Amino acid sequence: MRVYVQCFTLNAENFTNMKKYVFFLLFVLFLSSCASVQPGKPVFNRIPSGSVEVPEKPEPGINIMGKGRVDEEKLSLFLVQNSLLAEPDYARILAGLYIEEAGHEGINHDVAFAQMCLETGFLNFGGLVQPEWNNFCGLGALGPEQPGLVFPDPRTGVRAHIQHLKAYATAQPLNLTLVDPRYRYVRLGSSPTIEGLAGTWAADRKYSEKIYAILQRLYEFASC
Repeated sequence: MRVYVQCFTLNAENFTNMKKYVFFLLFVLFLSSCASVQPGKPVFNRIPSGSVEVPEKPEPGINIMGKGRVDEEKLSLFLVQNSLLAEPDYARILAGLYIEEAGHEGINHDVAFAQMCLETGFLNFGGLVQPEWNNFCGLGALGPEQPGLVFPDPRTGVRAHIQHLKAYATAQPLNLTLVDPRYRYVRLGSSPTIEGLAGTWAADRKYSEKIYAILQRLYEFASC
């Protein structure tokens, strides 16, 4: 009986010591993880306004078709924050148009809006396309001889952009009257995700990665 009690006591002591050792290891790991975080350093590295930081590789399978999740207010504030020229009222109108027109055709308005921000430099423009042309995605901007298409108003320009995106995303027919003159040049359904826009919509092989970078900035901004 005494032997049994002694063995039990010894095992209990070992178990207690083992628990202390495990707790000690966990405490050391916790201190190590804390030491690796520099005071004052943000968890996310924000990309400076007006620039596009290209990630090594975009998240795969970001569909062009679908529902956006950022509301009109956040879209417009994001645009104004990153633009030198965008007026708040105009930014809100444009954000509302993207949500409405994308909804008509089943396009993810977050993706379309991020692409607009890339193509126009957050409405700062500065390239071939001029602000008053209502061309928000560089449609027809092929060079000095063909600087881009002109649309009569912002809604028509946004609708043309959405229709052109839908041409890439799916072979499904348009729900609204065609206003995109270059719709017929796209192989329908050739790019269901944004990855396929690189080298097709634009010659830039990093094109889809730049859209992805702005999209990530948008989601980070909207979550604040």
